Amino acid sequence: MQAFSIPSDSMQNTLQEGDRVLVDKLTPWFGSEPERGEVVVFHDPDAWLADEPTAEPNAIQTFLSWIGLMPSVEEKDLIKRVIGVGGDTVSCNKTGPLRVNGKALNEPYVYPGNTPCSMDDQGGQFTVKVPEGFIWVMGDHRQNSRDSRYNQSDKNHGMVPVDQVVGRAIVKAWPINRWGTLPVPDTFDQQGLQAGPAPSTALTAAPQGVALAGAVPVVLWRRRRAGAAETR
Repeated sequence: MQAFSIPSDSMQNTLQEGDRVLVDKLTPWFGSEPERGEVVVFHDPDAWLADEPTAEPNAIQTFLSWIGLMPSVEEKDLIKRVIGVGGDTVSCNKTGPLRVNGKALNEPYVYPGNTPCSMDDQGGQFTVKVPEGFIWVMGDHRQNSRDSRYNQSDKNHGMVPVDQVVGRAIVKAWPINRWGTLPVPDTFDQQGLQAGPAPSTALTAAPQGVALAGAVPVVLWRRRRAGAAETR
């Protein structure tokens, strides 16, 4: 597990500026890949954060980075929601809805007042095919997120390589009145979403060692639930 601090509003209202999240880094080590609807942390794939300054670490952050509970401040990481995985076609037209493989998504997590798609010509209107080994990501605050839509001129055409994914954010750990899990929304269970064989804001290390106690039980609970589902 690692803790990350959310420094902007690009994932509102799912995540707010100042929230601390716990990220499951263990699952990817066993060959799991990001799935649609998950909120994931990933390394900057191609200078998405070129204009973002590097923060100065404090003593607590330096120590927690050294023992592996927090990332180094030199890392350039982002957090977004996975919309498309390898083999998917993702499209936006006019104000929406957002479509995956032709299926319109009902997106209750989109920031109130936002439309699922933007009318601008800088990336708000698109149709893309996600290559195998990549994901397409978008922020929940659609009109305030420099995500895959606005990085289509980079070397990956706005896609994020799966091998650059740090892990899945599973818990909002701080402040305590915002504690909660980050489940996959029901919209990604829609029939017909699957297509063939089967995925901008800097993150900083949380400045305090918040809510690290209990992280392992959370992961174990997730894995027991997953195991039970597989045996049905």
